[in-house]
Amino acid sequence: MQAFVITIVSITTIGIVCAVVLSVASRVFAVKIDERVKQMRELMPGANCGACGFSGCEGYASALAAGDVATNLCPPGGNELVKQLSSIMGTESGEGIANKIAVIHCVGVIDKRHDKMDYEGIRTCKAAKLLFGGQSACSFGCIGYGDCVAICPSNAICLEKCLARVNVRKCSGCELCVKACPYGLITIEDGPVAAAVMCNNTEKGAKLKDKCSAGCIGCKKCEKECPENAITVNDSLASIDYSKCNGCGKCIDICVKGCIATLSDSDPV
Repeated sequence: MQAFVITIVSITTIGIVCAVVLSVASRVFAVKIDERVKQMRELMPGANCGACGFSGCEGYASALAAGDVATNLCPPGGNELVKQLSSIMGTESGEGIANKIAVIHCVGVIDKRHDKMDYEGIRTCKAAKLLFGGQSACSFGCIGYGDCVAICPSNAICLEKCLARVNVRKCSGCELCVKACPYGLITIEDGPVAAAVMCNNTEKGAKLKDKCSAGCIGCKKCEKECPENAITVNDSLASIDYSKCNGCGKCIDICVKGCIATLSDSDPV
């Protein structure tokens, strides 16, 4: 009986000593948590898109609390989030989020493009690219299986006639779709964009016609007639310098293939 009592007392004593040691250690080695990080993290959209320059919302919130970055680096959050973050940090809002939108440089809907085969593989763009580039004969255009649609945190992208389209009113310019597209069809531009070349094919016109009836043939008509010299044609593909473009729309009117389009606030691209 005495041995039993000694055992109980010993175990109890050891438990008390350990509890005291742990309690002291937790206070001495405690990592102070900035409550502002939690507050800001809860306000953020949780897309973890990396547009802010950090791997996720948690990293951005921590950097904000440390005073290392500005409050306007989260495109999905918009200007309302800028105000909320600035309020928590006790700073002025400053500049708002730049209006950035995704542009998908392809107009090859299913009835304008030619197919080279019936694709029966995994229905993702990345998988299709590995298997002869998917169904379409154009190896530069939208594959149309929606990798960008699946990853868009704003539900701003949809598929229409096997072609990805962007609703510019919803797009936050987070760049996730840019990373998801295996053909590099998508760019992020400062909005509003008056006109965009909706093609990515650099093949000669004669070769392109056998693959897509809507692609840029590199005729240079837009380049010659642009009053601001904002359009150049390289490798049979037109491109627009938005620092020069005044939005006159002349290139849209004269494009013989109709592959230069305007991006409005009401219609998908």
